[in-house]
Amino acid sequence: MANNVTSIFLLGFPNLHNFTFPFFSLLVLIFCGTISGNLLIMVLYLVSKTLQSPMYFFITQLSLCDLLLTTDIVPVLLHTVLYGGGTITLIICMIQFSVYGTSETSECLLLSVMSYDRYVAICNPLRYHFIMNHRFCVISVIMIWLMGFIFLVLDITSILSLHFCGPHVIDHFYCDIGPIVQLSCSDTSKIYKQLLVMGSLILLTPFIVIVTSYVYIVITILKIPSNTGRHKAFSTCSSHLTVVSTFYGTLIIVYMFPTTGDSLTLSKVLSLMYTVLTPLLNPIIYTLRNQDFKNAYLKLKHMF
Repeated sequence: MANNVTSIFLLGFPNLHNFTFPFFSLLVLIFCGTISGNLLIMVLYLVSKTLQSPMYFFITQLSLCDLLLTTDIVPVLLHTVLYGGGTITLIICMIQFSVYGTSETSECLLLSVMSYDRYVAICNPLRYHFIMNHRFCVISVIMIWLMGFIFLVLDITSILSLHFCGPHVIDHFYCDIGPIVQLSCSDTSKIYKQLLVMGSLILLTPFIVIVTSYVYIVITILKIPSNTGRHKAFSTCSSHLTVVSTFYGTLIIVYMFPTTGDSLTLSKVLSLMYTVLTPLLNPIIYTLRNQDFKNAYLKLKHMF
């Protein structure tokens, strides 16, 4: 990667003015809540025998993705908010993108596997433990993280082939591949085509799996004769459906629509949703509406 750009200036949110301190304080509270909530889920899974099931195993992996994403994005964001922007080295920028890209790709794939888990649980309950066995779960998670790493290597290889000669300013609050590529003086047409193909694979393929799973789930639920049975079946997947809607809704809008002018500001706000707010909401959604997590928490609290 031949270049004379060694540092990157992140603009963040430059027009906050009187809202700087309230916004900074809110981000600190969200950061603390996100770290505490996701760590709590992982600890509860490790110490509680009642949570040793495929669904909770995947939820802990989701918490791991959220922890990586939060610790990668929010500290830099806090700096840019407090100082009206921030300078980081090109290497740190690449590291931030690497952690972000791996965690987001893994989360997309993980949500699709979780939808398959709910499909088997509702549409084929008698074979659930046979299909969703420990081996399948572990291999699925290994493949998810491996694919996240492979996609990252492809992106990094493409970036390393570029020539950077300035400017060194990114109008965003974190280093994503799109803004990084825009800094290049090289011909980037091939890279944008590659990003389109990879983006479709990462976003749309898991999304299609999720939609297909829920179509079958809804059909199965509607066939249940009693209202109580239908409500119980739907409640087992409502939390996951809420997370998917929030995560994919904002992610698809950001990556599938142009980000120039006023839409760039909207893109930043939506990016806050899936990089900052969603990692906080995930543990809340999965724990507050789940009796098993509540019972595990009360037992852990009683132990201490």
